[in-house]
Amino acid sequence: MKISSHAVARMLGTWQEGPGPAHQRLSDRLRLLILDGRVCLGAVLPSERDLATALGTSRTTVGAAFRTLVEHGYLATQARTRATVRLPGDTTPRNPPRTDAETIDLSFAAPAAPVEILHAAFATALEQLPRHFERHGYDRYGTAELREAVARWYERRGLPTRPDHILITNGAQHALALLTRVLVSPRDTVLVDHPTYPHAITTFTEARARLLPVPVGAAVGSAGWDIEQLYAAGRAAHLAYLIPDFHNPTGMCMPVGVRRELTLTCPTVVDETMTDLALDVPRPEPLALHMPTAISIGSVSKSVWGGLRTGWIRALPSLLDRVAQARPTTDLGTPVVEQLATAVLLNGHQTRRSDSLRHLKAQREALRQALTEYLPDVHTLQSVGGVTLWATFREPISSRLAAVAPDHGVTIAAGPRFGVGGAFERNIRLPYTLSPEQLTEGIRRLARAQRALRHGATGTHTPAPVA
Repeated sequence: MKISSHAVARMLGTWQEGPGPAHQRLSDRLRLLILDGRVCLGAVLPSERDLATALGTSRTTVGAAFRTLVEHGYLATQARTRATVRLPGDTTPRNPPRTDAETIDLSFAAPAAPVEILHAAFATALEQLPRHFERHGYDRYGTAELREAVARWYERRGLPTRPDHILITNGAQHALALLTRVLVSPRDTVLVDHPTYPHAITTFTEARARLLPVPVGAAVGSAGWDIEQLYAAGRAAHLAYLIPDFHNPTGMCMPVGVRRELTLTCPTVVDETMTDLALDVPRPEPLALHMPTAISIGSVSKSVWGGLRTGWIRALPSLLDRVAQARPTTDLGTPVVEQLATAVLLNGHQTRRSDSLRHLKAQREALRQALTEYLPDVHTLQSVGGVTLWATFREPISSRLAAVAPDHGVTIAAGPRFGVGGAFERNIRLPYTLSPEQLTEGIRRLARAQRALRHGATGTHTPAPVA
């Protein structure tokens, strides 16, 4: 696969900033793009001349950067051919890797399992399971128990919903993948928040869609979302994907006034995975309450436990029929026991527990205090719910910091993983789902990694998984 010079330039972003000679900064940034998977293995890079023109730099600088990458095994070249992306035969970090027990993982935004609650839910589910034994166990729409429970969950939020408006999936990500298969064709334009959830970017990219990012954050204004920009982008898009409820990664919540005014002309998928995690504001109204055509997706991965891979789609039955018809090419249904347990949790209002919300608030405060103590120059948005803070550094060091941080006992999710075109190199996402002690120690280690970076350290660690 050939990559154009303009595409590489967009992914590189502000590579000119930072210490060292230009060719070293360029080779470091290209190496990080390769390690991060944004430039895929086997990809053919543009010529030195074309890339130099797109970057506004000299061909000598690009040539020196390419030679450095060839010497270290990240590019392969042959006579009269362009450079091809590869990985060196040995990518083991220079420093011995730490064990999982020693490393603090800040790349996963996942809550700890509520052990007693889960035990009770699965015990009840096992008691209910025998009444399903006479059936084959494959249900593309989901069990009646869970579809009814999800419908009641929406009813409690003020949105009238019937069970035939619900289809059960293996998590919200699976729901988005199924909808993308049905609603998106190659070269279709998809409107997304910017930043947004990394796996949504991957889902749309693999469908060969063109992403149309609309900024979300404090820079947009107090609302966090710009209605006029959304309207304009919606007119050009074939699909929109929005996270209005405690947005991942920023933690912002779309105000009621914006929800009531917002109407997009394209099909709109609303991710409600974080809805029950309101910390400083009331639980938000469903966007579908004001936009009846909205397609809602949700799960219990953030409100209960990531290991409970159960989610859903709320949409018109006609669309759910299309999704059900497309589903068997990847799976034949969601496991019955997990569905029954999830129904118990939803019916028992266990996705919004006061003790869990109190713990999240305390952990968020611990994370903020640790940042103030160890990384005082880092700014964070005011998260009002969800499980993450969106942190901004003064310098564009995100990818380099993610590559070196494991050498200091911590893993992070670099900002560009949440954006397109190399954006957010000054940002990282920080979850507050760990204990206060772990969060404090994790930020202390991250500060140590930043100091090492300023003294010229480089890392070879590939990106950690993100959830």
